[in-house]
Amino acid sequence: QVQLVESGGGLVQAGGSLRLSCAASGRSITLYAVGWFRQPPGKEREFATAVSWDGSSSYYADSVKGRFTISRDNAKNTVYLQMNSLKPEDTAVYYCAVPNRPFTTGRGGPYDYWGQGTQVTVSS
Repeated sequence: QVQLVESGGGLVQAGGSLRLSCAASGRSITLYAVGWFRQPPGKEREFATAVSWDGSSSYYADSVKGRFTISRDNAKNTVYLQMNSLKPEDTAVYYCAVPNRPFTTGRGGPYDYWGQGTQVTVSS
């Protein structure tokens, strides 16, 4: 069983930056892909980005491509989401997630373990 805790959310003006962290405990996530998802207010949760188990590949939704960067620090059992050039439409609760199966790319899931989420609010 793995526990995931997101942090780093907050209120930022449009054009600003935030870095989210996803800290894992209970199990090493070294062999596992990690994804970031987000749920805007009143909408369904959507995929934002994912990094493969070995860090060799990353995937981005078109809406965040070129602005967001996912990275992982296996020594710290943590994955990061650097968000630049933030827009009001990036306002959402951001979740990280890990699949139960190791050695996956992270593209398409499924994802079995989820954090509690961190709120990101971008003001115009």
